[in-house]
Amino acid sequence: MGELEGTYRVLQTPGARLGTATPAGVSTLEPGQGPPAGAARPVVQTHLRVQLLDDSVEVFDVEPKCRGQVLLMQLWKRLNLIECDYFGLEFQNVQSCWIWLEPMKPIIRQVRRPKNTVLRLAVKFFPPDPGQLQEEYTRYLFALQLKRDLLEERLTCTDTTAALLASHLLQAEVGDYDEALDRERLRAHDYVPRQERALHRILAFHRELVGQTPAESDFQVLEIARKLDTYGIRFHLASDREGAKIKLAVSHTGVLVFQSSTRINTFNWSRLRKLSFKRKRFLIKLHPEVHGPYQDTLEFVLGSRNECKSFWKICVEHHAFFRLLDQPKPRAKAILFSRGSSFRYSGRTQRQLADYVKDGGMKRVPYERSLSKTRMSLRALRVDLPRQSISFSEGVRTPMTPSLTTASFCSAPASPPAPPGPRDSQVGGGSSEMGPPAPGARQLAAERSSVAAAQPPRLLALQPHQGLSMELPRPSPSTQRSPPGLSPPGPAVQGPSPLLGPVLGDAAGAGMDDREEPRRKCVPTDEAYFITKEILATERTYLKDLEVITVWFRSTVVKADAMPADLMTLLFSNIDPIYEFHRGFLREVEQRLALWEESSSTQATGSHQRIGDILLRNMLQLKALTSHFQRLHEVLTELEAASRRLRRLEALRRDFELQKVCYLPLNAFLLKPLHRLRHYRLLLRRLCAPGPGNPDPHSQDHADLRDALQAITEMTSTLQHSLVQLENLQKLTELQRDLVGIESLVAPGRELIREGCLHKLTRKGLQQRMFFLFSDMLLYTSRDAAGSSHFRTRGLLPLRGMLLIVLDPPVEDRESEWSVPHCFTIYAAQKTIVVAASTWLEKAKWLQDLNAAIDTAKTSSTPAPPASMLCPLPRGSPDEASLEPESEDKAGGARSSMAGRGQHRTSTTTHVCWCRQTSVSRADHSAAIELSGYLLRKFKNSSGWQRLWVVVTNFCLFFYKTHQDVHPLASLPLLGYSVSLPRDADGIHKEHVFKLQFKSHTYFFRAESKYTFGRWMEVIQRASASAEWAGTPEEA
Repeated sequence: MGELEGTYRVLQTPGARLGTATPAGVSTLEPGQGPPAGAARPVVQTHLRVQLLDDSVEVFDVEPKCRGQVLLMQLWKRLNLIECDYFGLEFQNVQSCWIWLEPMKPIIRQVRRPKNTVLRLAVKFFPPDPGQLQEEYTRYLFALQLKRDLLEERLTCTDTTAALLASHLLQAEVGDYDEALDRERLRAHDYVPRQERALHRILAFHRELVGQTPAESDFQVLEIARKLDTYGIRFHLASDREGAKIKLAVSHTGVLVFQSSTRINTFNWSRLRKLSFKRKRFLIKLHPEVHGPYQDTLEFVLGSRNECKSFWKICVEHHAFFRLLDQPKPRAKAILFSRGSSFRYSGRTQRQLADYVKDGGMKRVPYERSLSKTRMSLRALRVDLPRQSISFSEGVRTPMTPSLTTASFCSAPASPPAPPGPRDSQVGGGSSEMGPPAPGARQLAAERSSVAAAQPPRLLALQPHQGLSMELPRPSPSTQRSPPGLSPPGPAVQGPSPLLGPVLGDAAGAGMDDREEPRRKCVPTDEAYFITKEILATERTYLKDLEVITVWFRSTVVKADAMPADLMTLLFSNIDPIYEFHRGFLREVEQRLALWEESSSTQATGSHQRIGDILLRNMLQLKALTSHFQRLHEVLTELEAASRRLRRLEALRRDFELQKVCYLPLNAFLLKPLHRLRHYRLLLRRLCAPGPGNPDPHSQDHADLRDALQAITEMTSTLQHSLVQLENLQKLTELQRDLVGIESLVAPGRELIREGCLHKLTRKGLQQRMFFLFSDMLLYTSRDAAGSSHFRTRGLLPLRGMLLIVLDPPVEDRESEWSVPHCFTIYAAQKTIVVAASTWLEKAKWLQDLNAAIDTAKTSSTPAPPASMLCPLPRGSPDEASLEPESEDKAGGARSSMAGRGQHRTSTTTHVCWCRQTSVSRADHSAAIELSGYLLRKFKNSSGWQRLWVVVTNFCLFFYKTHQDVHPLASLPLLGYSVSLPRDADGIHKEHVFKLQFKSHTYFFRAESKYTFGRWMEVIQRASASAEWAGTPEEA
């Protein structure tokens, strides 16, 4: 067991801490004389029984006075359990309450009658995401624990969800669906309480899981269970100050408060300053900025002092395991007087455990599933669910619900496999050691795989009649910042992020020193691999973006019943098929990339080091969805019309956009499918381009890539007009909501050409204004004085008949005080204004687009915008100086148009342009490229690097802890930033590092390879200085 010996810290005695010598006692023997041989007392061994998670019982011989860690070490060694720190042993005390066995206390002081007590192996720490469990054997034990919790009604859920969990457990144990065998198994074993009532649902769900391996079934059990409020928690009965009966629990997020089975409050670790207990009172002290004017200490009363202390110890252990980077130091005991408990968590933290497993701390051995009697091979483990690592080469995460499975990637089936053929030996890495087959499981692996390949992808979580949509976690009344039901955070997202473990710690201060940087695995170095990895990373982000509509927005409108049925059908009947396709595509890319990395680490070459076959097959399937892409314009038009017509839908949509999960305007997510097609075309061009590391031009892989490129090029050409229309409509509807004082901004033939900040000459001098250049008019606004995020319309200038005059000052006068640099005059039909840009480049952009728009307006048949578009505005301040007075009226009209408008997000392009005093054109939006992946980030004055999942979209960087997170931690608008290489003065001596800087704000980012470094530099340069990159040939 090697390093497992060091799992627990041995506490020193008080004398040893003070440096005193160990007392040897007084000897009465003569010098050189020792005690007689028979004087040594025989060591008494006690037989301890331990019930494992599969209900089998193991017997261990230990000394009664030895510490609990001795028994734990023997158990881990016998089970060959690597990720052992997630588990513990529990036993029942005199009051029949389950108590955890403490590693650092003698067993005799904890267990009253060791010979008559049966200890039970159980999961002690439940991670927020099953992807953090890096061993298949660990996930198998977790699935058994959830099976036990489900049967003991600790894991409470709806009957439909319980039946779905039972079906996955049944698939892992007996294999594919066989009604007679399933009924026989369900008669002999209970999976859920009151199983007779759920029998038909279990069988119906199991019928849909054909082709799913036991490892996949375990993963699905964890994925479904982790979204439940009662996932991985144990209730402790208590009461509050008013005497109301409640239940306390602790999880990776913090301390939870329940009434019955409903969570009513969550105290995240970041909100807590101190946890303590006094007799049977449990005290929670909050940070001053958290409680505000309310009390800073909360008090709960438990049944007894022992119960209170036991719960306090569990809280201490959970905080240390998930939040600390290293083991907490033991507290020195006082010599004379002791104050408080010296209890500390003595095991490894989650970060240390992940590092240990990643570095290959132990040799992996095959294990046997006691119920299905199927022994899994080591290679099958890595093919099904490649282990996740903290290094850049992140692991593969299986989607929540089963999707398309092909024979190429099935390994270690639950049913007895056929004799291994060429494909079996290729994927499985040789013959696997198999135990006796499950009773009646007689289907061949090839049959099962062919059935799975013919079966379309399923979307269980999105079908209300199957129950999962109703099982979306709900925010507690005390922690939500918005109306209930608008942001279902659940256990995975209650805290700052689903990943609250010590991998990154807090978003603000967590990091890692240079010596603690993760070691990189042996990964391929060819460019085709990194392009494939970019496809995988961006596909994960893209799927999350689609889930904003297909999962989160759907659950919101279903609960509120605020959307007409015909609109809901139009929306989801076109989005759902696209979402289901990409779920299956993501799974195939994940599996192929895992095999690619596996073959590279073993120095082998073969059919796994290619991606053309997958891309060709899926691009051809994607062409069949062209009609759904073409109807997205109709979807957005109808959604906007319904929002203007139905106040309830408008309010619900506005509140939904304030949720963290909706980090962009809602209609921006409808653009994602068409933008994704353009990204596929770009990456396929890179794969087909000749160069080192790309497929051989004469290989079959290269032929497949060329055919896939041709298919996606034809598709993007067909949808180009729809994309341009949809982008323009999305931008106009977004501006209609942000601008106050103008009506009917969305009109036939009107297009937005450029938006940005200019300074307008007024009576008070140059005043900052936001200008919007359309195909028929020039609109200028100012930030609303009421403090909201809206812009108030100041004036409208038709383009027809407009004239531009540029009067640059003489060279000798350009540095004088009275000269205005970068200015020009706009002569309209009834008004003349003088404006100035922030830089010479900004001025050139505006002049070019204005001249082109004026020339187009002269020959256009589109009528000039009517003056009635402007609503009456409140009487403005006398700071506007122009040759013609601006429209002024009472404030009623403008303010009424603002009624009901809530606070909007300030990360939109309009607000960023206002703050950075820059502009963005329509061509910039069309040329923008999205990118996502892991980067190491370092601030200018920090000493460590923080690993984050970074997404570039909408001219912003969005930061996540992991790619599983559902909402970003923070965002960084890129407009105005400059990207460059670090200088010597920056003190950065790492490779693949680039620098982002805006005024005094400086960030350093480190990529994993030369290729990814180049891609990040390229994409960020396009986003920060977009005009210089607009219309590059590669993006055309």
